[in-house]
Amino acid sequence: MTTSVNDMLRTYPADLGGVDQQAMAQCIQACMTCAQACTACADACLSERMVGDLTKCIRTDMDCADVCNATAAVLSRHTGYDANVTRAVLTACATVCKACGDECSAHADMHEHCRVCAEACRRCEQACNDLLAGLG
Repeated sequence: MTTSVNDMLRTYPADLGGVDQQAMAQCIQACMTCAQACTACADACLSERMVGDLTKCIRTDMDCADVCNATAAVLSRHTGYDANVTRAVLTACATVCKACGDECSAHADMHEHCRVCAEACRRCEQACNDLLAGLG
């Protein structure tokens, strides 16, 4: 499937330094999708009757959305690439996605939005770890 993420990676005028473009594109897309899911989940949690019971979920959703947005931005910039920064950002993103996925999974039986969010977090965590493995 052609996406703007793929198109931008393909049209970058310099060498990407041997980075797997498909893994990079999948990770950027997973980060953007996860950020959206986490933002929507936090908002949905705020509308639940027992919102006080969802404080940690809301906080984790918001943290995850912020880190996923930052990761997608860092991965989208290639000029002056620093592999150490990329590894650190990917590690942080995988960590927060795991935490958010775990937290949302704890509420998934009661709240469908938490189930959907947990799935997006798991996909993003995996995409980050896949890209990390390919960086060497």
